[in-house]
Amino acid sequence: MQYKIEAEGTLVAALLPRLRRRARRLLRDPSEADDIVQDALIRLLQVNRREKIKTPEPYAMIILQNLARQRWRARRDMQELEDDAAATLPTGTARLVCEEIAAAIDRLPPDQAALMRQVMRGETSPQVLAAAAGCPVGTVMSRLARARVTLRKEMDMLPKVSVAELL
Repeated sequence: MQYKIEAEGTLVAALLPRLRRRARRLLRDPSEADDIVQDALIRLLQVNRREKIKTPEPYAMIILQNLARQRWRARRDMQELEDDAAATLPTGTARLVCEEIAAAIDRLPPDQAALMRQVMRGETSPQVLAAAAGCPVGTVMSRLARARVTLRKEMDMLPKVSVAELL
């Protein structure tokens, strides 16, 4: 589209509708969009007075885009995070504890280790565990109890302390 830049009013009138549409796509708030359109036009006219712009529309669109980016950057909250403001808790300690528990399970007798691995996978029904191990429910319960006692000793846990306290 060619523009005749004989008067500043002609330039503004020709660019205004397209700049407004573009600004409203860039910024959802209509008043902010109108503000950056006005700023873009002022900058365009200032540059046009110094050096005549042959294609003002692309130049104005770039100015508009840059002004919108400045607004986006200004909205960012640049406060330094403090340790207690972290959104997620550190998981390093929990991972180390899980590795220690997995290593301790590997050191259990094979029948106890197999049952504990099934419990780790989420199986809690003594009947299902007994069926998988091919032994009575009472045997499964006693193997699990012995395995838990051994694991508590290896992890330096008191008998009544919750496993959650390891983490």
